[in-house]
Amino acid sequence: MATDAPTLAPVMHTLPNGLRLLITTMPYARSVSISVYFAAGSRYEPTVEEAGLSHFLEHLCFKGTTRRPKPLDISMELDAIGGNINAATNRELTVYYAKVTPEHLEQATDVLADMLRNSLLLDPEIERERGVILEELAAVEDSPTEQVGVLLDQQLWPDQPHGRDVAGTVESVTDMPNPRIIDYYRRQYVPNATVVSLAGAISTEAALDLVQRHFDDWAPGEPVDWVRHMEQPKGPRIALLEKDTEQAHVSIGMRALSSSDDERYALDLYSVILGEGMSSRLFSRLREELGLCYDIHSYMSTLLDTGMFGIYAGVDPKNTQETVREIARELSRSIGSITGDELARAKAVSRSRTTLRLEDTRSVAAMYGSLAILGLPLRTPEEALALSQRVTLEDVHRVAQRVIRDDMLHLAIVGPTEDLDLGGTLTLGA
Repeated sequence: MATDAPTLAPVMHTLPNGLRLLITTMPYARSVSISVYFAAGSRYEPTVEEAGLSHFLEHLCFKGTTRRPKPLDISMELDAIGGNINAATNRELTVYYAKVTPEHLEQATDVLADMLRNSLLLDPEIERERGVILEELAAVEDSPTEQVGVLLDQQLWPDQPHGRDVAGTVESVTDMPNPRIIDYYRRQYVPNATVVSLAGAISTEAALDLVQRHFDDWAPGEPVDWVRHMEQPKGPRIALLEKDTEQAHVSIGMRALSSSDDERYALDLYSVILGEGMSSRLFSRLREELGLCYDIHSYMSTLLDTGMFGIYAGVDPKNTQETVREIARELSRSIGSITGDELARAKAVSRSRTTLRLEDTRSVAAMYGSLAILGLPLRTPEEALALSQRVTLEDVHRVAQRVIRDDMLHLAIVGPTEDLDLGGTLTLGA
């Protein structure tokens, strides 16, 4: 990162009702982003019957408020503002966000505050959206790349909220009682479980005034906490889903590091070396040398008290067994063999990714907002990058030995699986 680049450190305010506000002024920006984060997600849904509750509510907040009673009232106003306005739910948070030009920020904030504080949640809208979400779940059934990821999560974290599809199941969505959704909205959508993060072309004083006017009179509540990770049970090592597809979709994964584990910086660099980009080991070996697949990549995901490291490949079904075997071999080879040149290239990739994200006000608002709602340290990009750049070869070797273990490997395959013989393929060094 250039030494003369501005340090994007947020200013934090906590309102009397418990709402936390983060303001990151970006003088060079021509847009401003506001992201409203809630402590709501699949890890706040303890039972199978509640699966998909947070995601269901996210959809419903666009369906009418006391001041904008019809969904069209909201959508037309949002379309008139322009920019980018949307929402997302994951395991540990729900976020509503808008990226607009500065002159539209007041209106965008007014719409978001109205949606999040005054949604009507009327029965007819709940039933209509229930059908929409069931179609969304059906779309996953038609997307084997998504399906194999859901299957792998179920293996890694069986019978736990973070091992379920965030959108729930057909059964849970179909049977979700309307009063449960309304109760969850009233319980979790409260200021003391909320973070508002603003970044871009706005001053600290203007941002504080804006948020106070729209959120200061919001009464606090008693939100529920998230469900902690259990080490046991573990799911089956191999899960196959027979599907008539042109490709076999292969995912190998293992439990890995939490978002508070500082060794995640070494694991991130290891992932770049192993399977991110055309010069990575997996891409070079399985695609360029062996021609086994078109798409192959590694990735990592961190949660508050656990995490995962995974590899995905889309292959011709006749190459499935060899692909699994070669991935296991590359994993085995990588332990202790990463070179200084590979680590230097991975650090350059990490540095470029971080620098490019800082141009986007939405990314900056998201970076700080997500850290705050999860209770993680508000490290600046420069601080996080410094930790990454200090990673040594010994650090990478150590984290690879910690994570890449025979007893941790899980394999999920979606596609033609009937004739597969996977005996011995999911073994390091086989």
